[in-house]
Amino acid sequence: MSLPHAADAPAGTITGIRPAGTGALLVELGSLADVVALHTQLKSHPLPGQVDALAAAATVLVRFASRRDAVAGLPLLQALDFTHADTAEPRTVTIETVYDGADLAEVARLTGLSEEAVVNAHTGTAWTAGFGGFAPGFTYLTGGDPALNVPRRSSPRTAVPPGAVALAGDYSAVYPRESPGGWQLIGRTAASMWDLSRPNPALISPGDLVQFTPIREFLPTTSSPFSPAESRDADTSSSPEAGLPASGSGASVSPASPSEERAGSEGSGRAHLVSPASPSEERGGSEGSGFPLRACEEEGGGAALRDDEMPAPTQGDHCHLEITNPGLQSLIQDLGRPGYADLGVSAAGAADPRAARQANRLVGNPADAAVVENLLGSLELTAHGDAVLALTGADVPADVIDPAGVRSRPAPHAAPFALLDGETLRLGVPVRGVRAYLAVRGGLDVDPVLGSRSTDSMSGIGPAPLAAGTRLPVAAAGSLHVGDPEAPVLAAAGVPGTLGNGIEPALLRITAGPRQDWFSNGAAAALAGQTWLTTSESNRIGVRLALDPQDTAASPLTRARDGELPSEGVVAGSLQVPPSGLPVLFLADHPVTGGYPVIAVVIPEDLPVAAQLSPGDPVRFIFVDPDTLAPLTAEQAVGLFPEGTE
Repeated sequence: MSLPHAADAPAGTITGIRPAGTGALLVELGSLADVVALHTQLKSHPLPGQVDALAAAATVLVRFASRRDAVAGLPLLQALDFTHADTAEPRTVTIETVYDGADLAEVARLTGLSEEAVVNAHTGTAWTAGFGGFAPGFTYLTGGDPALNVPRRSSPRTAVPPGAVALAGDYSAVYPRESPGGWQLIGRTAASMWDLSRPNPALISPGDLVQFTPIREFLPTTSSPFSPAESRDADTSSSPEAGLPASGSGASVSPASPSEERAGSEGSGRAHLVSPASPSEERGGSEGSGFPLRACEEEGGGAALRDDEMPAPTQGDHCHLEITNPGLQSLIQDLGRPGYADLGVSAAGAADPRAARQANRLVGNPADAAVVENLLGSLELTAHGDAVLALTGADVPADVIDPAGVRSRPAPHAAPFALLDGETLRLGVPVRGVRAYLAVRGGLDVDPVLGSRSTDSMSGIGPAPLAAGTRLPVAAAGSLHVGDPEAPVLAAAGVPGTLGNGIEPALLRITAGPRQDWFSNGAAAALAGQTWLTTSESNRIGVRLALDPQDTAASPLTRARDGELPSEGVVAGSLQVPPSGLPVLFLADHPVTGGYPVIAVVIPEDLPVAAQLSPGDPVRFIFVDPDTLAPLTAEQAVGLFPEGTE
């Protein structure tokens, strides 16, 4: 579905359209202005079945609800005239900045300017918000003074403080919260870049004009995100800010609009901020050390209650579940929050949505009711009031313990069962799969965040991870009936789209692209012709793959071209390939953009299987036709890899 590239394409021209899995299209454009125009058009006039549109440096990723919608959307995109997109009058967001960054002197050296001239160049021109970053609140700003084009640091920092104002390449940005990062730090602001208490949580949206204004210091009453040790020690009498006013506000927005409260509460500091990996960003998220399990913010979301927060029961309260042991990790999940990718928010939701749907179906809940997602078993919870539960997903033994602490009966798998007042459910260790799902009739009654009750481990949005003492309110049951026992969702191994059994590997079906032309055609044979092993560096963000040490012929994937790929949107299931040649398979909490080429995408039908892979599991990939899902021959798969073509 690619169009010919046009090196000198006129404005408003789509230079290529590539499939990104079976349900998304990656649209290539000739300029950032065209990216903004197409993104604006698609947001104001969505195509039929369009779920999301994500702008990046030179592309717009358009995600659809189904394969049929994606196929129908291709000719609509090809014929779309977006040269007259209805662009609103840009807002101007003013960011008050103290220019005392740790890299200010280095930026002056790299540019040949004085420190004062660097500040003047950064504040002398309004920047344009081009596109969101891989995580909420991080926005790439373009159109500044070209004299400020500087490289990233050769050695990224392990922690960049929140509010850091930074430069890298042609871009400027403000870090929304503490994170690793390799950009050059020139200043700091007290502005809150991401705040879920605002109608639009992001302070800066694509298309906004951003004006940095130098100030001497923030007033003591302003909660600055920096500590003195985090900023450069400077004598203000000789600094570039000498003589400038102090301020207690970090940002302002003009003109006034119904959404201006986005900036009006910049000092509110409500801690729903994300924890992005570095703004060498997606590269750090997929190639760096960003894969060990990360706890989400305690403040995120949350109507999960602690012992001292439990309200007095009222008429209509049915029961609640009390966590006595969460195991390694237990999270609240539903079917996610699609539609916020341009804010840097992934859809998240249950890593194995098939199992979550089954659990809800068994207890008579709507498919999108909130459930508990447990990793590697050992979860224990006690019912306060009678409840109907269902356990699905990983094959995990479970027992019901009576109030006296005596094992009463086994809890069934993939069948509804009662947990009576005072009884405890105790999960063992899974014998197959890693994620179990527990639904309770009525659903978990916790507060939604951006329309979903799911916990996003990448951004920290949503309810906190469950801990001992957490009490989970249960909503009133709906009109749906409790279901009958069903077959487990983990089917027998040995056929495409199934989890392995310890002997046979998991078999995951993939479609080529969108960046298969970055690889030699030998990469197709390497990807699908050898067995890969999952590693312990895996979580809800993604699964890192390694070579099988027993296979002496196994080799990493090799590129056919050098250089870096500009950041672009990615979908769940993407197989992103860093320089090591060892793929990373993105799962539910993946960053919304990536900086490494995606060689192929696991089909949505097989993502539940990928979510059940445990460390050391063998995996094999099968190229399939995106329309029929019929396996391709090795020759057909190689034909999808036009080595090094544009």
